[in-house]
Amino acid sequence: MTRVSVIIPTYNRAATLSRAIDSALEQTIDDLEVVVVDDGSTDDTDSVLAAYDDPRVRPVVHATNRGANVARNTGLEHARGEYVAFLDSDDEWHPEKLERQFAALEGRSDDWVGVYCDSTYDLSGTGGRLRSVAASVLARSDDEPTREGNEELVGEILADNVQPGAGSTLLVRTDVASAAGGFDEDLDRFQDPEFCLRVLEHGKLAYVDEALVRREETGYPSADVIANASEQYLSTYEDEVERFEDEGYEIRSSHALVLAKRYVAEGRFLRGAWYLRTAAVSPRTYPGICWVAGSGVRRRPLPIAATLVALLVAATLGRRTLSR
Repeated sequence: MTRVSVIIPTYNRAATLSRAIDSALEQTIDDLEVVVVDDGSTDDTDSVLAAYDDPRVRPVVHATNRGANVARNTGLEHARGEYVAFLDSDDEWHPEKLERQFAALEGRSDDWVGVYCDSTYDLSGTGGRLRSVAASVLARSDDEPTREGNEELVGEILADNVQPGAGSTLLVRTDVASAAGGFDEDLDRFQDPEFCLRVLEHGKLAYVDEALVRREETGYPSADVIANASEQYLSTYEDEVERFEDEGYEIRSSHALVLAKRYVAEGRFLRGAWYLRTAAVSPRTYPGICWVAGSGVRRRPLPIAATLVALLVAATLGRRTLSR
């Protein structure tokens, strides 16, 4: 049996697909296959795939576009490996990503069914670098979350304190991924953490504290789509949300922050302020809030003073402030 099946879903990303495939083929472990699911692309994706004269690369083609979650599940159905690892077609792995993940599992019991790692975003330009540095400095004041286990991770994932990033960072046993039911094909957002929550029903996840994945910051669905997905996600885990919020996890308020930022980024400041008033605001969130506020102002120019007043009032009314 093949040791690892790397599943790459792709749709009209001919420009970045080869980079993702190459980063999988260049892993320092030898026993792997790369299952590329072309989800009905209309660009030059077929030419990119045809250029690979390598038996480890196995294309699977959807006749029509069916969505990334369906494509991932199609790859899971075709996987021959003992483990599966998912990789988005615009992301890239460190050459030792899989080797270091297997090393983290070595010597552990069968209860440990998978392992994820950290990732970094390619924030190009001066503004992106400043944003990244500011966020990393301010994040040092936050409490360190639990990053390994199963039940211990559920509250952290629901509160967005831990982001396993199943789409590019997770390595998990194939039988567990199948038993968990694959990715939820009805979710337009939060599909990665939701999949990980179901994996955790079958065992524990380990963690490699290294950024072994470089991710592209790509576009977002509309804020309304994200709001609907958030409601669907949280309602699915309503009992867990109630239990972990009783234990002090800020789950609904963390989702309110996500929605506030997306609405503000679209220039819908009043809607963003409405969510921000109940959002979990901490020092590490300030660079992101400022960044999206600037994006929103550029997208829908409004009187800057009025915008700042609305955001400051909402942040002041939030449940977490600098004084806490």
